[in-house]
Amino acid sequence: MADALSVIPASVLRNLSDKLYEKRKNAALEIEGIVKQLASVGDHDKISAVINLLAKEFTYSALSNHRKGGLIGLAAATVALSSEAAQHLEQIVPPVLNSLSDQDSRVRYYACEALYNIAKVVRGDFIIFFNQIFDALCKLSADSDPNVQSAAHLLDRLVKDIVTESDQFSIEEFIPLLRERMNVLNPYVRQFLVGWITVLDSVPDIDMLGFLPDFLDGLFNMLSDSSHEIRQQADSALSEFLQEIKNSPSVDYGRMTEILVQRAASPDEFTRLTAITWINEFVKLGGDQLVPYYADILGAILPCISDKEEKIRVVARETNEELRSIKADPAEGFDIGAILSIARRQLDSEWEATRIEALHWISTLLDRHRAEVLCFLNDIFDTLLKALSDSSDEVVLLVLDIHACIAQDPPHFRQLVVFLVHNFRVDHSLLERRGALIIRRLCVLLDAERVYRELSTILEGEADLDFACIMVQALNLILLTSSELSELRELLKQSLGNAAGKDLFVSLYASWCHSPMAIISLCLLAQTYQHASSVIQSLVEEDINVKFLVQLDKMIRLLETPVFTYLRLQLLEPGRYLWLLKALYGILMLLPQQSAAFKILRTRLKAVPLYSFNGDQLKRASSGNSYNQILHYSGSQITEDDGISQDNGDLHNGINFASRLQQFQQMQQQHRMLEKSKAQAQKSSTSLSKDGAEAEKSQLPSTSSKRGPG
Repeated sequence: MADALSVIPASVLRNLSDKLYEKRKNAALEIEGIVKQLASVGDHDKISAVINLLAKEFTYSALSNHRKGGLIGLAAATVALSSEAAQHLEQIVPPVLNSLSDQDSRVRYYACEALYNIAKVVRGDFIIFFNQIFDALCKLSADSDPNVQSAAHLLDRLVKDIVTESDQFSIEEFIPLLRERMNVLNPYVRQFLVGWITVLDSVPDIDMLGFLPDFLDGLFNMLSDSSHEIRQQADSALSEFLQEIKNSPSVDYGRMTEILVQRAASPDEFTRLTAITWINEFVKLGGDQLVPYYADILGAILPCISDKEEKIRVVARETNEELRSIKADPAEGFDIGAILSIARRQLDSEWEATRIEALHWISTLLDRHRAEVLCFLNDIFDTLLKALSDSSDEVVLLVLDIHACIAQDPPHFRQLVVFLVHNFRVDHSLLERRGALIIRRLCVLLDAERVYRELSTILEGEADLDFACIMVQALNLILLTSSELSELRELLKQSLGNAAGKDLFVSLYASWCHSPMAIISLCLLAQTYQHASSVIQSLVEEDINVKFLVQLDKMIRLLETPVFTYLRLQLLEPGRYLWLLKALYGILMLLPQQSAAFKILRTRLKAVPLYSFNGDQLKRASSGNSYNQILHYSGSQITEDDGISQDNGDLHNGINFASRLQQFQQMQQQHRMLEKSKAQAQKSSTSLSKDGAEAEKSQLPSTSSKRGPG
């Protein structure tokens, strides 16, 4: 310090700490001259002493004017040293950097100014302090004093120029600094960071793309900034990087994919669109690198397919199709279990489009990797079964397609049908809304006969008799009306002459016994008219209720549909099909005469011609005898179905009709007992309620009316 005091006059030192800027400036110019003279003679020891004096006695002083003077003095000394300044930077720069965080804004301003002048002199030698300078500039960019901000911006531009022309800059050391600050929310800091990313990316010798995963998330975070300018800058930087990715032969897709997947679920619309756009490009470019990330990508795509923003939906759908078209192999790391898990989770989505695409993925995997998918069946089967209750018809149809594919294996087929029946049992509205759709689709996909046989087997032992009756009526209606079951109807028509038809008739009969109308319909369809007549004759008073009459009305209307054209044509030969006539007249006698169904059936029967009867029958008919008398006269001796007799008790083509009739009567007896028990329970409940009301009334205090004086 003594050396420094010997070369710098006391007046200069006094003016250097003066409150007036002009005096400090003049003192700095004198110091510049002194240092320049010392440098010319190579007296670096005294130069070090001068710098040390300025740092310790001025820049670290408690007095702000001293600190201001010290900063100007250090800058002046650096200018004086010129090309020789590099060897003294370790003394000059640290005090200035320290002043950048001074409490006094004017000191911070002069520190920026001093550092600017120092950097302009030393240029590339300045790089050794880059990390500290960058940290300081990052803070100053958000300084509360606009003058300090302006000075910091000037310094920042100079430092960027120095870095871009330097070959000593270390990107590896810089990236950790950048990564630490990328999640800062201050808008000025964000602008500062994006500016540096853009500048460094423009330098050919600096590989910013290789370090993109380190700050990619931060850039995406800025896309939702409240400032339009910051959003625009971040988007511009991301667009430039995406273009570089397209042109680069080597990119780390894995780490970036993890970031993009998270950002695709951002609440910010612009962030989601940018993320899904990047994912779209990655799927096209990534190749084998992306195989381990397919499940994560799918988890990001599927929700975006139902996004409220159309642009996002379009890109998401395109990406989904692109991803599904790639035929990856499990041997290459393609995780089928993870994909199925994502698809299963998305089946719970509130959005129909997402659920549909999730099902398409399951279907695709079943087609390509059936054995592997079946290994994970326990994880997805319950969810697939529950999806049969989905509110969307398209979803239900897709689920049925998948179930049909799975049900190619008998155990899975049985499990599917059992669950279906269970679902219909616990949710009757599902049976009403979707029963026909589900059953018809399954019949198309899995063979109608197989489906109906399995359903009949399950319903035969159904404990809930009311449900069994409803279910059988629904199945019977589908059987009689659906075009998908036309082959099944044709097979049943041959029940008396074909072994396959007979087996199907017997198989369905056991469960159809739950509903009288279903049995009668089945017999009419199978052309077992004598047995239909026997079933009608077996009905008792308890069977003829409102529900029965409603079903009977439906059946009469069905007889007028194309399905029963053959039956109506058979009425042209009443002499040959007398049991059909007897069955139809039996139905007619059960209907109320004022009902529409009665009028429909009576009109049909009036159209039956008389000319086909033999002479004896015509005489009876012409003498005023009714068809009932004709039928009674004919009895069981008249044959039907091409002369085949169905005498009661006889076996015909292996069908024991007497046994079948007994089976029907036993089942109906169970239904009658159930109705009686329900009626008794209701009566008991009503009686208890009445007794309780009377008891409550008896406990009320009695009141006597008093007649007033007349």
